[in-house]
Amino acid sequence: MEKQKGKIYGIHHIAIRAENFDAIVDFYEQALGFSLSHSWSLPEFNLKRAAMLKSADGNSFIEIYDSQADIPAQGRKKRQDEEFVQTALLHICLSVEDPKIAFERAIAAGAKPCHEPMVLHLGNPVITVRNSLVFSPNGEVIEFLEAGAF
Repeated sequence: MEKQKGKIYGIHHIAIRAENFDAIVDFYEQALGFSLSHSWSLPEFNLKRAAMLKSADGNSFIEIYDSQADIPAQGRKKRQDEEFVQTALLHICLSVEDPKIAFERAIAAGAKPCHEPMVLHLGNPVITVRNSLVFSPNGEVIEFLEAGAF
């Protein structure tokens, strides 16, 4: 593919602040099939631990930061007495073969149900999509969308 200056090729990664770094890395690796691509620290950002996890197809990544990192982010850090703080980022959507199987694997690995597997009919002309959603053990919402839906 010929490179074009200024061209955007797609989304590279989504970054997550992990309350329990090891548990969340393990969740994405064991339950969702990501693999460790690289790890590092950045003292100038109070970042003790970070990991870049690669998707099975190698085209996208999840970046995990420890909970104390001072990394540019939307909104503010949640307080200990808060369940979550909602910002503009609503969920992460992963392309999967079967949203029901992905949902069940995630639940078995410690995620909590958000929306059971469902079939939605969107737009005109209608596109039928199959999806499910979970709250990861860290709290982010993860959608599993049947591959090729759009």
